[in-house]
Amino acid sequence: MAWRMRTASRSTLTALIPLALIFLVLIFSPKAFAGPPYITDDPEPVEYQHWEVYFASIFAKQSDAWTSTAPHLEVNYGVVPDVQLHTILPMTLNAPAQGASSYGYGDTELGVKYRFVHEGAWLPQIGTFPLLEVPTGSHSRNLGSGHLQTFLPIWLQKSEQKWTAYGGGGYWINPGTHNRNWWFTGVVIQRRVLPNLTPGFEIFHGTSQEVGGPREAGINLGLIWDLSDTQHIILSAGPAIEGPNQLQGYFAYQLTFGPYP
Repeated sequence: MAWRMRTASRSTLTALIPLALIFLVLIFSPKAFAGPPYITDDPEPVEYQHWEVYFASIFAKQSDAWTSTAPHLEVNYGVVPDVQLHTILPMTLNAPAQGASSYGYGDTELGVKYRFVHEGAWLPQIGTFPLLEVPTGSHSRNLGSGHLQTFLPIWLQKSEQKWTAYGGGGYWINPGTHNRNWWFTGVVIQRRVLPNLTPGFEIFHGTSQEVGGPREAGINLGLIWDLSDTQHIILSAGPAIEGPNQLQGYFAYQLTFGPYP
């Protein structure tokens, strides 16, 4: 889908690296935001009756094309305690190295985040965030997948003082003639260095999404800059280690507010 810009991404050992990292970090990590601007998500929902609104763009540079949401709107709402409703409405750009570019509405993302374990002294937060990628974008113009895709993940998060670590992974159901279902894993480590500034580091891995297709792996460096209690600038970018992407990145202006009577 648009916001993730998931293309494909070596061995089973490589796929387990992010999971091993997160368990080590959850044990030793010395609160911060989670989720965007990273591909890896977290288990922490938006607070009850609060809103998150993102005016954002995500891009992926490949040898034969440049793809981007230009822009997309993401909205999250805490509908009940520990449950968040989620949608992403993207305008999508596909600009191949040769041939005509395409621009239009892409695939719509819908989801529900549910935290079922709260963080304790040693216990991390644990939650799930199922997503549906609804094929509303034109597949013939390379603006959508042409099939309904489903993501079934488990996410963990642990915080202590200025440090936060989160990650986990899940399984993508990816129908289509030449497609295959695939796994995604990732981990993010963040540290608040100033009252309004939180840098972070992400490593992620995904198995092949197509029959005979490549796997993906990559890293991102990110930053969350709190302009105020309600306005935030968040961004990330990094190179691919494996797969078709040469570079991926994310930028957003975020509003957080609520509750209202």
